[in-house]
Amino acid sequence: MLEAAGLTAREETVYRLLVGTATASVQEIADQTGLPPDTVESTLVSLRGKGLATPTDRDPLHFAATPPDVALLPRIQRHADALDKARTAVGDLLDSYRSARRRQDAGQLIEVITGAEALREHLRRMQDNARHEMLWFCKAQYVAMPSGSNRAEYDALARGVRYRVLYEQAFFDDEGAIDNVAEGVRAGEIARSVPHLPLRLAIADRAIAICPLVPGGAHGNPGEPTAALLRDSSLLDALTALFERYWEDAVPLRVGAAGTVDGTDDHGAGALGETDRRLLSLLVAGVADKAIASQMKLSRRTIQRHIQHMMTLVGAETRMQLAWQAARRNWL
Repeated sequence: MLEAAGLTAREETVYRLLVGTATASVQEIADQTGLPPDTVESTLVSLRGKGLATPTDRDPLHFAATPPDVALLPRIQRHADALDKARTAVGDLLDSYRSARRRQDAGQLIEVITGAEALREHLRRMQDNARHEMLWFCKAQYVAMPSGSNRAEYDALARGVRYRVLYEQAFFDDEGAIDNVAEGVRAGEIARSVPHLPLRLAIADRAIAICPLVPGGAHGNPGEPTAALLRDSSLLDALTALFERYWEDAVPLRVGAAGTVDGTDDHGAGALGETDRRLLSLLVAGVADKAIASQMKLSRRTIQRHIQHMMTLVGAETRMQLAWQAARRNWL
């Protein structure tokens, strides 16, 4: 039981006896353990060398155990530290092995997945293994997972995996799609919308991705889907960069009090009132807040509140980002 602390079975037997008695002689230990006296002597020498037993001051022929917290816990910690280092070294070796295999064998980089059932299983497994972040392109008309059927997402969100999901606007035409997206957002999904997406895509931890190899296979279209599972490579890096590019220009989706999802149509243009539009045109023209307040006969605090509302609406962190997003949405 104490092998992890570096003790043999015989050493553990003698040490346990010493722990349960104040002191014991070689003969007493031999009598209680059934070991020959010379075996007990050699075992005590070994225990002394490991700092687990010492002769008593009053009688050097009697031995006492070193307290377990002093003798064993530091040894176990050293073994644990060594195991952690070994585990890290094995991980590094595994990365090197995979990298070398991938350079020599393209099959280590790309795996072809055929059929809706196989695709569903790979997507589920990818989410189950995700530890940090999932990135998704969701196009209209499902291929393998009908809207609302991806329960693996909720399990991953519950254990702290971040989900960033991009929906193309046609996605919300499917029956029940808005309710399903609202459920995901309430569970912690970060969702945005764009007019159109170039492909379907799922990326886990920026280390593995699934995307279609050929068009077709969507709901209502004949033929089984054929997709590629991509592992760490330049192609995967390119797909991740493509996601980030679309994400930057997308409209944030929010769940309203009535359970509706705001931002799924017309890029939220109807959210701006006349005051916001006029203020925005002055802001983009470079007019200072004080001058805007004077022209519009509003307080500077009110001006800043309107600007903050528009920044929140488009997910902008700076006024420059607000101006860029406003131009994209034809708000000017």
